[in-house]
Amino acid sequence: MGKPVLFGVRHLSPAAAYHVRKALQKTKPDLVLIEGPSDFTDQMHWLCDKKTKPPVAILAYTQEIPVKTILYPFAVYSPEYQAILWAFEHDVPCRFMDLPSDVFLAIGASKQDKLQQDMTQETIQDNTESIYERLETWTGESHDTFWERYFEQLESEYQQATAVFGKELRERTQEDTWDFAENLVREAYMKKVMVDAEQEGFTNIFCVCGAYHVSGLEENAPMTEQEYKKLPRLSSLSTWMPYSYYRLSQRGGYGAGNQAPAYFELLWNDRKSRKGIAQTAYSYLTRLADAHRKAGNLTSSAEVIEAVRLANVLAQMRGSSYPVLADLKDAAITCIGHGQFSEVAVAAAKIEIGNKIGALPEGVSRTSIQDDFYRQLKDLNLEKYKTMEVQTLDLDLRERLRVKSEKAAFLDLRRSFFLHRLRVLGVHFATMQHTRQNTANWGEYWNVWWQPEAEIEIVEAALLGDSVEKAAVFALKERADKSQNIADAAAIFQDAFLCGMPVAASYALQVLQRLAVDTAAITEISKTAQNLSYVIRYGDLRKFDAQPIIPLLEQLYLRACLTLEDACNCDDKAANDVMESIERLNQVQREHENLDETQWLKLLETISDRDDIHTRCSGFAMATLIERGKVSEDLLAKEVARRLSKGVPADLGAGWFEGLAKKNRYALIARLSLWKELNQYLDTLDDEAFRRALVFLRRAFADFSSAEKNDIAENLGEVWGVQKEQAADLLMRETTESEQAIFDDLDGFDFDDI
Repeated sequence: MGKPVLFGVRHLSPAAAYHVRKALQKTKPDLVLIEGPSDFTDQMHWLCDKKTKPPVAILAYTQEIPVKTILYPFAVYSPEYQAILWAFEHDVPCRFMDLPSDVFLAIGASKQDKLQQDMTQETIQDNTESIYERLETWTGESHDTFWERYFEQLESEYQQATAVFGKELRERTQEDTWDFAENLVREAYMKKVMVDAEQEGFTNIFCVCGAYHVSGLEENAPMTEQEYKKLPRLSSLSTWMPYSYYRLSQRGGYGAGNQAPAYFELLWNDRKSRKGIAQTAYSYLTRLADAHRKAGNLTSSAEVIEAVRLANVLAQMRGSSYPVLADLKDAAITCIGHGQFSEVAVAAAKIEIGNKIGALPEGVSRTSIQDDFYRQLKDLNLEKYKTMEVQTLDLDLRERLRVKSEKAAFLDLRRSFFLHRLRVLGVHFATMQHTRQNTANWGEYWNVWWQPEAEIEIVEAALLGDSVEKAAVFALKERADKSQNIADAAAIFQDAFLCGMPVAASYALQVLQRLAVDTAAITEISKTAQNLSYVIRYGDLRKFDAQPIIPLLEQLYLRACLTLEDACNCDDKAANDVMESIERLNQVQREHENLDETQWLKLLETISDRDDIHTRCSGFAMATLIERGKVSEDLLAKEVARRLSKGVPADLGAGWFEGLAKKNRYALIARLSLWKELNQYLDTLDDEAFRRALVFLRRAFADFSSAEKNDIAENLGEVWGVQKEQAADLLMRETTESEQAIFDDLDGFDFDDI
C-alpha cells in the first residue's frame, strides 16, 4: 500500500488545474480527496451536472442570528473542480476531506470573539501576508505576478515546485499565531480522513490540497476520534449559489490570489489548446483591442502587433518564457492606450474581470426562500435581469386592459410588490430610482442587476421565513416592535403598503396609533403625515384599502396646525427641520381636500407676520404663501421693507430673506421690487452689519443655479443702471484676495449666538 499522493495547488490556478488532471490520468487513483468541508461531499454531484456553469459556490451558514457564513467558490479553472470532474468522468469515488462546515463556523466565531477581546488589529495580522510583502520587495512584483511568472508557466515538475514553495512559506509562519494553530487542526483532521480511507481498503489515494498544507500532511499525526468529538460546532446548513467573476476578483472582495478571473479562464483555455500558453498574448491583446473598439475608440492592427512584440520583450527582460498579465497590461497601455491606463481601463476590466455569472440546474439543493425567489423570478419574467450589467426596469402599476388574464393584467404591480419585499429584506437585487419616484403616481423605475451578495442575503433571510413574503412580514414586524416614534412606524407602514402586505400594514398601523397618543415633535408629525398621505393617494392603484387611516391623518394634521407655530420658536440648527416640516405639511394639505385649507393658510400668515420667532421660518412661511398665490405685489413689498430695514438687526433681516429664497425662486426673481428693496437695505448697513448679513446671504444664494443667478443679474442690472452682462460679471467673478480675507474672518463666526 503506497502513501497517498499529496498534490499541492493554489486555489483558482489554471496551471494547477491542468497539472492535476495530468497527474490524475497518470496515477489513476481509486479515491480522490479534495480540500473542502467534508459535509459538502453529498452535494458534490451538482458540480458535475451538465447544466452547472461555473463560477458557482457552496455556502454554509449558521441557523441563528447573527448569521455567520463560509463560502467555497469554484471556477472552471479551479484545480479542485477539475479533479472532481475527472473523478466523475472516470467513475472514481471523490470526497471532500477538510473539517465539517459546522466546525469551521464555530472555530471562526471563537477566533473572532478571542481577537476582539485580547488583540488589536496590528497584532493579529496574518504572518503569511508579511511573507508575501517580502516577496514583493525581493522580486519587485506583486505576489500574483510572481506566482504567474514562475508557476503558471511550468510545463513539468509542477507538483514538486509547489510543494517546495508551500514548505518554505510554512517555515516562515510563526507557530504561535491563531491561523497556524487552526491549520494544524485542519491538517490533523485531513490526515485522519486519509487514514480512515486506507482502513476502508483504498490503496491509491490522490489528495488535492493547498500547497501550504503538503508538508503538514506529510509530517503531522492524524486526529484521534476523541479529539474529533471535542471539536466545537455551530448548527448550520449549506446551499449552492451562482457566483460571478467580479466577486472572485480581489476587487470584488474575494482575495484568493485571483485578481483577473476572466483572464485566468483565457489562460486555462489556451493551456488546453494545441499552441498552449504561448497563444495567451495574442488572445488577451486582440480581445482587449476589440473591447476598446466597441467602446468607441480607434485601435489599429499595427498597435496590437506592436503590443504583442513589446509584451514578449518585457517577459524576456523580466525572466519568464511568456508574458504574464503585468507584461500584457504594460504593453497595452504603451501601444494601445498611448501611455495612459485610463484610455484602456474599461476594456482591460472587461477582459481581465468580465461579467460572467454562473448557473445551477433546477432542483439543486437550496433553502426554501431561494426556491421561492427563483420561482418568482421566472413567474414575473425577471430572469433576463439576472446579469452583472445594470438594467433599467420601468413599471406601470396600472391595470393592463388588453390582456386576458388577471395575472398578466397586474404583472408590473406584482413585480413592484416583489422588488419592494426584497428591499425590505436588504437583498440588493434592485434599487429604486428615488429621483423619479414621485414624477408619476403610476410609475416606478428600478435599477436591476445581479451580484452574488444578493444570494447570500437571500440565504440569511431564510431565518426570517421560508418565502420572500413571509420573511418580509417578519422583518417589518420586528422593525415595528422596535419603533420609538411615529415617523419610524409610519415608514414601516408605508413599506408594508408598497410590499402589498395588508396584514403587516395593519400591525404597523396599530403601533403607529399607539405611539401617536404621546408624540408632539413637529418633524415626526410631518413625516408621518407625508407617509400616510402617500398611502391614501395611491391606495387604489395598489389594491389597498386606505380608508381606515384617513381619520389618523386628519388627527395628525390638526395636531400639526396646533404645534407648528410654537415649533418655529427654535434655534438656527432646528430651523431647517421646521422648514422641511412646513413643506411636507403644505404638500399634504394640497393633496387632500378633507384637510382644512383655511386653517393652514391662516397659520402660515401668522407665522410669516411674527417677529419673535426664527426669521428663516417666517421667511419660508411667506415663500409658501407666495407659491399658493396668496401674497400680492404690494404686500410683499411692504413685508420686504419691514424686514429689511435699518432698524432690524442685519442677521435677522438677512435670515428672513434666506428663508424666503428657499423655494419658489422664479416667482421671487420676477418681482423687481424685491431686488430694489434688498439693494437699498444693503446700502444702509455699516461694515459690521454688512459682514453679519453676508453670512446669511451667501448661504441663501449658495445653491442657486447659474440660470437663476443670470436672471438675478438682469434685475440688479436694471436696479444699478448697468447692462445685464456687467452685473453678471460682478456677481460671478472670482473673489479677490481682500474679499476672501473678509470671508476667512467669517469662519470663526459664532452661529449659535444668532
